[in-house]
Amino acid sequence: MGSRKTRSASPAARILAAADRLFYTRGIRAVGVDAVAAEAGVSKRTLYNYYATKDDLIAAYLVSRFKHIAPSDAPAREQLLGYFDHLERAFASPGFRGCPYVNAVAELSDPKHPAASIALQFKEQRRQWIVALLRRLGADDADALATQLQLLIEGAVSATLVRGDPGLARVARAAAQVLIDASVKPSAHVRKRIKQQEPA
Repeated sequence: MGSRKTRSASPAARILAAADRLFYTRGIRAVGVDAVAAEAGVSKRTLYNYYATKDDLIAAYLVSRFKHIAPSDAPAREQLLGYFDHLERAFASPGFRGCPYVNAVAELSDPKHPAASIALQFKEQRRQWIVALLRRLGADDADALATQLQLLIEGAVSATLVRGDPGLARVARAAAQVLIDASVKPSAHVRKRIKQQEPA
């Protein structure tokens, strides 16, 4: 059942929090609305007052996990590589169960389900964030490189779920660094410094 702190929240918030806990840890298909209602401390009728169907609740759960990446003044390279540091922290958390969007799409197996479009929106939003940072760096073919970095991220998530090794995020980070370095031309200042260091 929900904690005392959770019970002080509104019924809608408790239902969504319960759905988040249960859907993510046990799986969407394995959890019925009865279990969500019980976890939230509400009746099924109350749950259906807020979410007419289980699909509506699933969609709300996924949207609630959709965290837009906040704008930052940090250097673009630092932000890109820092994302892999963020992944390592997430991988090391006790409740890590992989990507909720991939999990939902795999479980539901319905391209027309709202979960599929929500998952795509999240992945594309993150990809566009990567593209924007790569363009700031002056990377060659930022779109293609963003796709490569996305694949590193997705691979790290999946491999960590299977192997249980949060350190795989560092492996992906190192690979990302190689790809970025290969695609970003040194600035004029850096080129001048390198030339000065070359033997006569």
